Amino acid sequence: MTLSAWFALWLRERDVTFHLAELLWVFGAGALLAWPPALFLARFAAIGRGVETRFAAYLFFLSLGTIGMTALLFALDYREFYAQWHAPIGTTTWLFQFAFTTLIAFYQFLVMGLRLYLPIGGVILLAVCLWLASDRRAQRR
Repeated sequence: MTLSAWFALWLRERDVTFHLAELLWVFGAGALLAWPPALFLARFAAIGRGVETRFAAYLFFLSLGTIGMTALLFALDYREFYAQWHAPIGTTTWLFQFAFTTLIAFYQFLVMGLRLYLPIGGVILLAVCLWLASDRRAQRR
């Protein structure tokens, strides 16, 4: 996913940003952290199912997990920046600020960040899902 984000930025001629390393780190770490739970859930959903169902399970959980984890890391970074202007921790105002800052960060990631998964990320995702769905021995382990 790091390669996908870099390539998408390069295609849009935005790879010279001074935040490039941080962006690539967020996309790589999001995919890396999402892999184990997404794989577990997909394998659980695909137990004893046909190839099409296994493929759909892998596609659903790997894509949703990767997007969700990357959006979470983006939201944590977003929250860290805006925390300096928020109320003290534990107050009602802080709770609202925390909730809405996190929701805005998720929305902003969905609007601007999802396009960085294309075109390479989609191809890699489909290839990995096909590989995982067709590997019968891995399903039995």
